Amino acid sequence: MTFKVDFKVRDYECDLQGIVNNSVYFNYLEHARHEFLYAHGVDFAQLAKDKINLVVIRSEMDYKHSLLPGDEFYVAVEPVRISRLKFAFKQTVVRKQDEKMMLNALVIGTSVNEKGRPFLPPQIDNLFQAVA
Repeated sequence: MTFKVDFKVRDYECDLQGIVNNSVYFNYLEHARHEFLYAHGVDFAQLAKDKINLVVIRSEMDYKHSLLPGDEFYVAVEPVRISRLKFAFKQTVVRKQDEKMMLNALVIGTSVNEKGRPFLPPQIDNLFQAVA
């Protein structure tokens, strides 16, 4: 299952070279993951209030091309189950005008309880069971 979130590059996201700063892509990817979760009935903010914290334990990004001010693009999100306690999101940033892949990423995470121990709450476990 692939989920998409639309974006448009804002001028202030660009660096002196006139391209999107590499750190900004982390924000795009995170926002798309949160929107994915929310669309599937998982409220990230509520989990935190319930002392369930979703955490990123590894990020891999392959920068292919640079986005420019005003570019319209989307971030595709595909959930992947890694193990009993780990899950991943395969994510791509694609420029809309030509469907060119700008970035390819793999973000691996887990969740921890209030004692800091890894576990998967039912709402997260069920989400990734559907794609296992």
